[in-house]
Amino acid sequence: MSLARALVDVRPLRTSPLFRRLLIGRTVSTLGSFMTVVTVMFQVWDATRSTVWSGAVGLAQALPMIGIGLFAGSWVDRADRRRVYLLGNAGQAACSLLLAVQGFTGHVPVAAVLALVAVQASFGAVGAPAAGVFVPRLLPKDQVAAGLALNQVTGQAMMLLGPAVAGVVLGWWGIGVCYLLDAASFGVSFAASFALPAMPPVGEQSRPGLGGVADGLRFLTGHRVVRGALLTDLAATVLAMPASLFPLVNSERFDGDPRTLGLFLSALAVGGVATTALSGPVTRLARPGPVMLGAAGTWGAALAGFGLTTSAWAGLGFLVVAGAADALAVLSRTTIVQTCTPDALLGRVTAAETIVGQAGPQLGNLRAGAVAGWSSGATALVTGGLLCLAAVTAGGASTPELRRGSGPADAPTPPAPPAGAPAAPAVEPG
Repeated sequence: MSLARALVDVRPLRTSPLFRRLLIGRTVSTLGSFMTVVTVMFQVWDATRSTVWSGAVGLAQALPMIGIGLFAGSWVDRADRRRVYLLGNAGQAACSLLLAVQGFTGHVPVAAVLALVAVQASFGAVGAPAAGVFVPRLLPKDQVAAGLALNQVTGQAMMLLGPAVAGVVLGWWGIGVCYLLDAASFGVSFAASFALPAMPPVGEQSRPGLGGVADGLRFLTGHRVVRGALLTDLAATVLAMPASLFPLVNSERFDGDPRTLGLFLSALAVGGVATTALSGPVTRLARPGPVMLGAAGTWGAALAGFGLTTSAWAGLGFLVVAGAADALAVLSRTTIVQTCTPDALLGRVTAAETIVGQAGPQLGNLRAGAVAGWSSGATALVTGGLLCLAAVTAGGASTPELRRGSGPADAPTPPAPPAGAPAAPAVEPG
């Protein structure tokens, strides 16, 4: 296999100038968002020295996504997705500007900072379902997985770069400048997405309120491939999420060395970035179902191996494998959702996928901490990894459609785009 075919498939960058601009804008805004995550944590800890308040930062970011997501998805499936996404971007930028103002002035209660973070997350919950329709509408069907891989590899790269940049900016210029740079990054994203064509739903529009939400949930429970993909992801994160155990395992096995603890998270990220960068063969294979099952099982097995080893180097190797498996599982899950869901339902299903991605790790960290509390970190890792492997095996056995592969659901062909825009892909029956 040539190196060019092994690397992430870059055909979408040549096929669609609009996708290329959108990717650049979203990459810049992702960098700014990770800078803000670090800055908020730093500001709250510096002001309170309280782990309770520090933990509240995660809740302020996650709860709006979970509480608003499904209703936002229903609204997205009744509106022009481009306008909804622009509204979400503008709202997030405004919140970053307000965070910058309080960062420069100081003396703002921590509760007010968290309230701004929650409002910003709410705008993010509105924009995320709208963004979920862009790739399948801008790219031919056979390039959707490649487009998602490009989104993922740039996002992971910014996850590595953003905290480092935030640390430098915080040290040199302070929290106000960090927030201001985040606001500017949303401006870049807004400008990049402003050129997109109108993207109203194709097919029957969502019903308002709970009726539209119920229709989306009915599709999720009835479509075996999409349901199987989301349940597989939920099982992997709830049963085998390791992050909350890292400090305990580091203390139990490696004498609490802070250098080892830092390498744990870096190893997961390195595995994810490297695998996504070499995802060309996987995205061209066009069989996301089997890939997801294999990756989710590998995730569980690698974390069980990490729990068993007493060697720091072997442990880091297991975490690199786990990070690689996680990246493939996420890429496959997103590909399944965006190619198997009719356009008229895509906002709601993307919202549900986002909620699974937010809630699963939180519940997984809670489960891991509870198990470790009455046993040990290693026991929590090993049992979680084995339970994940068993759940994925059972899911694959009970969902042959996911095991064989996945094909798009029936959906109408989108209308022709305006002149100069790439044709939206026709969705073929699965």
